[in-house]
Amino acid sequence: MARDGAAGEEAPVVSPTGDPEDRAVEAALRPKNLDDFVGQQRVRRQLSLVLEASRLRGRTADHVLLSGPPGLGKTTLAMIIAAEMNAPLRISSGPAIQHAGDLAAILSSLTDGEVLFLDEIHRMSRPAEEMLYMAMEDFRVDIIVGKGPGATAIPLDLPPFTLVGATTRAGLLPGPLRDRFGFTGHLEFYSTEELELVLRRSAMLMDMKVNSAAFSEVAGRSRGTPRIANRLLRRVRDWALVHGVDLIDARCAGAALDMYEVDAKGLDRLDRAVLTALITKFNGGPVGLSTLAIAVGEEPETVETVAEPYLVREGMLGRTPRGRIATRAAWDHLGLVMPANVAAAMPEDLFTVLPEGNGPEDNLAEDNSGITEWANTEG
Repeated sequence: MARDGAAGEEAPVVSPTGDPEDRAVEAALRPKNLDDFVGQQRVRRQLSLVLEASRLRGRTADHVLLSGPPGLGKTTLAMIIAAEMNAPLRISSGPAIQHAGDLAAILSSLTDGEVLFLDEIHRMSRPAEEMLYMAMEDFRVDIIVGKGPGATAIPLDLPPFTLVGATTRAGLLPGPLRDRFGFTGHLEFYSTEELELVLRRSAMLMDMKVNSAAFSEVAGRSRGTPRIANRLLRRVRDWALVHGVDLIDARCAGAALDMYEVDAKGLDRLDRAVLTALITKFNGGPVGLSTLAIAVGEEPETVETVAEPYLVREGMLGRTPRGRIATRAAWDHLGLVMPANVAAAMPEDLFTVLPEGNGPEDNLAEDNSGITEWANTEG
C-alpha cells in the first residue's frame, strides 16, 4: 500500500493524492509536451493556442490557473508550459507560503520569462495573496521595511514571468486573484478509453508486456484518474514479477487488483466498508457523518475526503439534509436487495449539492444512544 503524508499512515492504493514514491515514478512517466499529453482535449487546445500566441508575440505567456480533482495532470501541464516556452520552472506550493516575505523572496529571485508553479494556491496566506495581485498585474511588489509609523514601502520591479496556479478547490480562491489569470482550465475526469492510452504509454516506458484486455481491466478500476491508473499498473507489474508472468492479461490484472482489494468499480476496502455500514447497520441511512465514521473505525475527515467524493460521483452515496444515504446502486453493487420501504423513503432530491463543509448534516447532533437527530441551530 502507498503511504500518505502522515508518518506511519497507510494511504489507499486508489487515493488520488501522491506520495514521494509516486512523485518519483511519475516524473519518469510524465509527458514532456502537449502532443504526448493524453486526454483533456479542450484544455489542451486552448492552452496550445495561448502558448503559441505568446511565442509569436515574443512575450511571456499569460498567467494560467488549472483547477480540478487531484491526480489529473495539473503539475504535468505546468511542466509542459515551461518546456513549451523554453523557460525554467520554479515549483512551490500555497502551504509553504505563509508570509508575504516568503513570496517576496521567491518573486525577487525569478529570472526573465521564468514559469512559477504554485500548487494548492488556494492555501496561500492572505497577505501573500494580496502581494501576488500586484506582482501578477504590474510585475512589481512593495517590500515593507520597518514597523509602525516609521515603516517604508520600497518598490521592487520584477522581470516578466508566468504564474501557473493549481487548485483542487477553485471556489476558495478570492475573486481578485482568479480575475488576474489570463487563462483558466478545468481538468475533467478521464474516460476509460483515455486511461487505456495513458496505461499503454506507461507500460511501454516500464517495458511491460500487457494485452488490450488487461489495459481495459486496470483502466476500469482507476476512478478516471491517471495517477491512480499508473499506481495500479505498478501493482500489477509487481504481482506479475512475483508470479513469474511475462504477458499480463485481464485475468492476471484482475487477480492482482483483487489482492489489493480494488474491485471492478474501483472501490477499495474503505469505500465498501462505508457502504456496508450504511446498509447493514443503518438500513441505508440517513446517518450523520460522525456516526458513520465511528461505524467504520475511521476519522470523519477521512470518510468525507477519501471515500465520499467517489461514492457520490458513482451514484452510490447521497448527501441529504438528514445525512448520508446509500442509493439503490450501492445495494446492487454489494449484491443486496433494497427493501421496498427503504426504496419508497428515498428522497427525490437525493443528489442536491450542499455547500462544502456547510451542509445541514454538519449541524447534526448525536445523542448518547448513537441515534442522529436534528440539533437546534437557532441563534
